[in-house]
Amino acid sequence: MTAAPELPTKTTEPKREAIPEYEPELRGRAERYTVFAFVFVPLIALLASLPFFWGWGLSLTDIAIASVFYLISGLGITVGFHRHFTHGSFKAKRPLRIALAIAGSMAIEGSVIKWVADHRRHHKYADAEGDPHSPWRFGDDWKSVAKGLYYAHMAWMYLDEKKTSPRRFAPDLLKDKDIVLVDKLFGLIVVFSLGAPALIGGLVTMSWWGAFTAFFWASLVRMALLHHVTWSINSICHTIGEENFEVRDRSRNVWWLAIPSFGESWHNLHHADPTCARHGVLKGQIDISARVIWVFEKLGWASKVRWPNNERLAAKRVSV
Repeated sequence: MTAAPELPTKTTEPKREAIPEYEPELRGRAERYTVFAFVFVPLIALLASLPFFWGWGLSLTDIAIASVFYLISGLGITVGFHRHFTHGSFKAKRPLRIALAIAGSMAIEGSVIKWVADHRRHHKYADAEGDPHSPWRFGDDWKSVAKGLYYAHMAWMYLDEKKTSPRRFAPDLLKDKDIVLVDKLFGLIVVFSLGAPALIGGLVTMSWWGAFTAFFWASLVRMALLHHVTWSINSICHTIGEENFEVRDRSRNVWWLAIPSFGESWHNLHHADPTCARHGVLKGQIDISARVIWVFEKLGWASKVRWPNNERLAAKRVSV
């Protein structure tokens, strides 16, 4: 009798070790104090701007410089950090990709890789345990929601000791040498974002006073205003507003934030279809960021743009 052929032995590959969602070291006290300072110093400047505005110290030069820096840094966050880097709503050519990373860093809301990692974790656990900034984390009664709003708006950045792991949530960016370099240069970009308005204001007016007022309005007040508009998407747009599309969380649309947020406050559709390049998809919903992406596409700087799909939108539409 011939021996039966040996059956091939089944080899099992070792399971890959899961990458933890948080960094092994906690956020240090110095880091938390630094974040606290960058949150509250511009806020104080914003509050001080009201009496400052009525009396003196605001010129057309200050308004122009502040507007330009708000536009660049704001679109850097919405078009760059959010729609491009976090969700891949479009492909960008290398010069545009680098420019968007720098522009978003100028908003001083954290380095590009950290920002993306935190936001991807937010989408994974939106309004559930694990979400870094849900306003519903403490409960549904009014006291809990009030506490949650404050936490979601800004307190999570300096009260939460845990740090999101970029290896888990942004491995694609860690492989991009250009983005890693921009991430490492975040400190210098912050200095430029704060110092450039003062330099421009001083040169235009040829005075130290012009440099000071430009720093006040185009650096501190501009940064504070952009911060709180951005953070309102985390807090207000997860608490109040309209639900036009079915979602598994509490993301809502807040129309009065649409212009200052460049279209980000059409937040309900974004959570229903996160990779969509346009958030304001219904009639009358102005989405400046989407229009900028459209311009990039027409210029040949952006490709593979994920524009809204009517069938997909109809399937998620909330019946009235």
